[in-house]
Amino acid sequence: MAMQRPHSPSLRRRRLSAELKRARENMGMTTAQVAGELKWAVGKISKIENAETKRISTPDLDRLLDLYKIRDQETREAMQALARDARERGWWSKYKEIFGERALPDFEAEASSIRSFEALSIPGLLQTPEYAEAIFRGGRYTAPEEVKRRVDFRMARREILLRFNPAHLRAVIDEAALRRVIGDREVMRTQLEHLLYMAQLPNVDVQVLPFEAGAHSALAAPFTILDFPDPLDTPIVYIGTVTDAVFLEEHGDIERCSATFGDVQGAAMSTTRSAAFIKDVIASLESDQ
Repeated sequence: MAMQRPHSPSLRRRRLSAELKRARENMGMTTAQVAGELKWAVGKISKIENAETKRISTPDLDRLLDLYKIRDQETREAMQALARDARERGWWSKYKEIFGERALPDFEAEASSIRSFEALSIPGLLQTPEYAEAIFRGGRYTAPEEVKRRVDFRMARREILLRFNPAHLRAVIDEAALRRVIGDREVMRTQLEHLLYMAQLPNVDVQVLPFEAGAHSALAAPFTILDFPDPLDTPIVYIGTVTDAVFLEEHGDIERCSATFGDVQGAAMSTTRSAAFIKDVIASLESDQ
């Protein structure tokens, strides 16, 4: 019987573990091969990659980075910072230039449950390629290769909803996100039809928060709460901004966001009524053409 971890890994330690595992796989090496090269126990590598090691020493991390041929100094410094600050909690922005937009999908891939409130657009996990492309173009990503890269990246995220033992997504979407035509009417119609299709999956719940609900507790900003199968892995709240991504993991922040999600979910229509509402929005798009 495997021993449970005596502590919950912080975001930075989870992030470092994911980066080291990715680097090993990029080298085509197994954990046994790495252990053999460094003359470590295989269990030591597994604990590092599963965020079970509370702190990785600077010499040990340097040996791993050398073995994985990570020579870029900025990347090495950022990974050492992740190891050094593993016990600290806070904002992700300190590392965003190095690790880019990989953080959220990595956490999504580990999550057992995702609760998302969106006010301005359809949640990324439920978007079509055409809709996502229109969003990125609206965000001033004009280079075709950059837009394609971002669309492909976003589409790859959707696999967590279709895999074996998929994550459970509970999405509350403000009516404004359904009414705002992104791309053109055909793109929007296809997007809403896809939303209806995804809402039929047993692990996806979609609820619409109508305008008539009036003021509610989540007017400040959209947010996503990620829960993990191991109770020792504390939930994470993700809040996207124009220039940054904020990850929160303090107990008080999680409690407040969970309560807020409960409020908007309670104010939203049921999944059945929401599906009928989305069909009405699709019909209005077709009649206006």
